Amino acid sequence: MRLLVTGAAGFIGSTYVHLVSGGHDVTVLDKLTYAGRRENLEGADVRFIEGAIEDPATVREAMEGADAVVNFAAESHVDRSIEGQDPFAVTHVIGTGTLLDAARELGVSRYVQVSTDEVYGSIESGSFTETSPLDPSSPYSATKAGGDLLVSAHAHTHGIEAVICRGSNNYGPRQHPEKLIPLCILNALHDDPLPVYGDGRQVRNWLYVQDFARAIHLVLERGKPGEAYNVGGPDECENIAVVRRILDLTGRDDSLIEYVKDRPGHDRRYSLASDKVRELGWEAQTRFDDGLERTVQWYRDNERWWAPIRSGEYRAYYEQQYGRSLG
Repeated sequence: MRLLVTGAAGFIGSTYVHLVSGGHDVTVLDKLTYAGRRENLEGADVRFIEGAIEDPATVREAMEGADAVVNFAAESHVDRSIEGQDPFAVTHVIGTGTLLDAARELGVSRYVQVSTDEVYGSIESGSFTETSPLDPSSPYSATKAGGDLLVSAHAHTHGIEAVICRGSNNYGPRQHPEKLIPLCILNALHDDPLPVYGDGRQVRNWLYVQDFARAIHLVLERGKPGEAYNVGGPDECENIAVVRRILDLTGRDDSLIEYVKDRPGHDRRYSLASDKVRELGWEAQTRFDDGLERTVQWYRDNERWWAPIRSGEYRAYYEQQYGRSLG
């Protein structure tokens, strides 16, 4: 297939491109925000266009001749959406609408919207299914839900063969260190405190990024138009348990844990039922303990990748967010 993959210089998108670029003709469209890096695509055979998905002219140039679109483009950090929602609304809603309009006008045969479990909100017990109501809690998840609803509307109104793929919390190599797992890994390696929101007992359903990439491609190939597919990880655990496991893997102890004021409106628990995507033939291949160990080792081995991030704009963001400087 000729694929347009948007947001593919980011964490999940670049993992997907490395999975598929050998067997498909791939064009990447990426805005290269702070979380998008050309280095993430090293070794992948792609045509690269720098630009925003909310720009109709750029989108049409990138999409011309494509058989399918896979949209990873996103502002992805909840904390930043609480500080300012505008970039999230522009990318997730206006940008998604721009892609859908171009796909319809250019006759693109398939469209995949990559989304998140956070559009469902928090669940005390059990797991969300694809028929669960959307109940987002943050500006990030609310704008992601808005994009999902646009996709469903275009499928219903215009007959676009569009599908939505909602993943649980991803982790793995090349994830920006604003996120919990790489933040804690790098802080531990530098003997910096590991900030933990509230009591640390928020529960997340962890999904190794390569497992999610495989699910997305399966949904592209076999998913039923107009449907959503949940992709949940094989293990769930409390954030504080994740932090303590990272301390074990890096040879540090609990004295580095620093409890900080909780995030406003922090969801308590996420959990996805993945029955529909399993019916297509998908299974998670990576248990959390194994994936976390691989991830810690990747950050140990790839200082060249993360050192420029940790010494740049991220330092100022971290100090503003947590009230202390990185060591």
